[in-house]
Amino acid sequence: MRSITYAEAINEALAQKIESDRSVFLIGQGVTSPWYVGTTTTGLLQKFGPERIIDTPVSENAVTGAAVGAALAGMRPVIVHPRMDFMYYAMDQIVNHAANWSYMFCGKVKVPVVFWGIINRGGEQAAQHSQAIHAIFAHVPGLKVVMPSTPYDAKGLLISAIEDDNPVVFVDDRWLYSQAGDVPSEMYSVPLGRAVIREKGSDITIVAASYMAVEAEQAVKELEKQGIDAELIDLRTVKPLDEKTLAGSVQKTGRLVVADSGWRTGGFAAEVAATITEKFFSCLRSPVARVTLPDAPAPASRALEKAYYPGAADIVNAARKLVNK
Repeated sequence: MRSITYAEAINEALAQKIESDRSVFLIGQGVTSPWYVGTTTTGLLQKFGPERIIDTPVSENAVTGAAVGAALAGMRPVIVHPRMDFMYYAMDQIVNHAANWSYMFCGKVKVPVVFWGIINRGGEQAAQHSQAIHAIFAHVPGLKVVMPSTPYDAKGLLISAIEDDNPVVFVDDRWLYSQAGDVPSEMYSVPLGRAVIREKGSDITIVAASYMAVEAEQAVKELEKQGIDAELIDLRTVKPLDEKTLAGSVQKTGRLVVADSGWRTGGFAAEVAATITEKFFSCLRSPVARVTLPDAPAPASRALEKAYYPGAADIVNAARKLVNK
């Protein structure tokens, strides 16, 4: 076991799957450019050539359609969208086609495609380059949605996503790329649809995914200093939701804070809150709290970004309010 970064873990997952399976290839805009995808694809073009690492023009709908067609023909493409915002252009291919083919053909058709969307929040990129739209994809039947927060899970979940016979939306966040952690050098998989308890506690449950899970870990440490014993669940997969792990925790603590990197109204935090309230209401000792983006586009000002993006302090404040009620 050695320590590598989140970006290196993604790179290693891609390299090992492309090398071990001739049906796997990477396609998308900027797959060879650090400006687009950071260091997640460094060296792949040199190792596997332009037939397996395909840099494309800026045409999200057409390129995504090509990837879906390749999946229908028996390939296992990974189509990268280096700015998740522009996956909107490919919604017809993802939502109308890839998500529905298996159902429409009674399970006889497989669509093993990974839609890799990168969140590029911050850095004064403003409203059209900073969006986290995972909740939109989680709303669609036929799509699985994963959001790893650690290098270990980034590699294992990407491998699982590539090996899955159904379309998977793999969401990462560039704010995580420099995070380091222990990752096995060999190929391994992390099961889709299974959350992990990062910290055990008895006073309150905090649920998060992706970058917000990192913020939540800091919040748990701060709450401990204040005498609040918080349990942290990293969802890893936001669809399908691991209701069993969530329920077990909330039944123990009776309180729930959901931290999400998306907007508040109709967001993923609302889905988690509704699921727990609907099925485990009798266990709750207080209302469910949500820590999310405000219902506003991302600002371009660096000063406004500090107010716009929630973090550990916001999670701490939400938890304290529930425990102290």
